[in-house]
Amino acid sequence: MQPSLVIIARLFAVSLGFAMTSPVSAQTGGDLNTGESMPIEEELTASGPIGPLRGTLTLPTQRGPLPADVPVFLVVPGSGPTDRDGNSPLGIAAAPYRLLAEALAERGYPSVRIDKRGMFGSKGAILDPNDVTIASYGDDLLAWTAAIRERLPAEDGTRCVIPIGHSEGGLVALAAIARMPDACGLILIASIGRPLDEVIGEQLRANPANAPYLKEAEAALATLKRGDRVDAGTMSPALRPLFGAEVQGFLIDAMSYDPIELAARVEVPVLVLQGTRDLQVSVADARMLADATPDATLALLSEVNHVLKTVASEDPSANLATYADTTMPIDSSVVDAVVDFVDAIMPD
Repeated sequence: MQPSLVIIARLFAVSLGFAMTSPVSAQTGGDLNTGESMPIEEELTASGPIGPLRGTLTLPTQRGPLPADVPVFLVVPGSGPTDRDGNSPLGIAAAPYRLLAEALAERGYPSVRIDKRGMFGSKGAILDPNDVTIASYGDDLLAWTAAIRERLPAEDGTRCVIPIGHSEGGLVALAAIARMPDACGLILIASIGRPLDEVIGEQLRANPANAPYLKEAEAALATLKRGDRVDAGTMSPALRPLFGAEVQGFLIDAMSYDPIELAARVEVPVLVLQGTRDLQVSVADARMLADATPDATLALLSEVNHVLKTVASEDPSANLATYADTTMPIDSSVVDAVVDFVDAIMPD
């Protein structure tokens, strides 16, 4: 069994109008800079176009100010209505971003995970959650970097902020990293190495059940790639979630980016992290990104899937079941790879 059109639509369609509030555990047990008990999680805001962007700051449980040489990770979410925890109302409840943040905090590293502009806690940042581009999401990363540095200043220099881009978030981070002031590193997890239209086409072709729709889908992809829109109302019902009129503007924009060209221009150390059980992004994509980046570390993680969970079986049904598992931890090798990378790039 291969991933269905429904799964592909979940991964690549944008917001589809969903806007829900993401619950946050706000524990503000003291001031970080006074030496009192350190908060575990707190709500953090950044400046959005017409309203605030909202996210969660997760801090390690320690007393006193954060050492100046400790970086802060900024988790950049993947496609569609993906909230700050990595969940989606389309049936994804694996919470990979929340679990990653908690695991990093246990290792002494703070992180910020965010709601995308127009959705969830950041609903008020723009009027239309579908009126977005890769560049506008990048603008938000700059705003988040400023907010992090204001909240966690480094006394003897600029706080290092390292984006962790997951899936589509990897493309956003790749496109934005050159604009981020004093960038010190970049982590790409399950990020595509080819233009989006090529990846979607490959996934559609991988499922024999999609054969009746392939010609129509490939024609739509080619049209969007040219920068033109398609009439989704005349398409097969199975294809409409992927090519809905409300998401075509974003798809046209996203398809205009070549991740390899972006990677070749990155001037900071990069970790390319890829699970070998990922049903959406291939090891080949990871290798392409790593080969194109001047200073890259490639980490291929055995039995890790797209939502960072351990999958021992080759059965896609078992793999997809982890997407809705609220209790399963993320694979520890993900955290190990991130921490090892930071230890290698940060000054002693």
